[in-house]
Amino acid sequence: MTSTTGTIHPIIRLEHANLVVKDIQPTLEFLLTAFPNWRVRGRGESSWHGKPRRWLHVGDDDCYLTLNDDGEGEPRDLSGHTPGLAHLGFVIDDVDSVIERLEAKGFEIDIDGAEHPFRKTVYFVDPAGFQFEFMQYLSDVPSERNRYDSSATMKVDQEQAQSTKANSWFGHPG
Repeated sequence: MTSTTGTIHPIIRLEHANLVVKDIQPTLEFLLTAFPNWRVRGRGESSWHGKPRRWLHVGDDDCYLTLNDDGEGEPRDLSGHTPGLAHLGFVIDDVDSVIERLEAKGFEIDIDGAEHPFRKTVYFVDPAGFQFEFMQYLSDVPSERNRYDSSATMKVDQEQAQSTKANSWFGHPG
């Protein structure tokens, strides 16, 4: 693939993510509500480090999520700072229709995305505790879609930003 600058880049895409849940069915229902064109592509039983589990792939021909039912313990606290998955983000054609479908099934919006002139976002949490971001781009222009300099982007604590050096992003003290 050739970029707008003429540089050749290999095509890279995320094919799937593998999620461990306690019960597959509630997350499957959430996903099929959000993505009505998805289907169960396959399912089976296996063993993971000596523990049996059921699994399934839900998605389309190009992208899917694996759900495994051998989860133990509690999901990561999404409001905390524990390392781990924060959310999975999906680009969709119509945020409002996803909101309508999920709310009709009893799911509540977790975060209503910030206003932005070129994208709309909303976040929901599935029954297993995974947060999903649904994003609709309102422009085909990459510089508009990927604009982070507007007041619509996440606010950074100004005091912290002023007292932190660039290398602090990489774990070095400021």
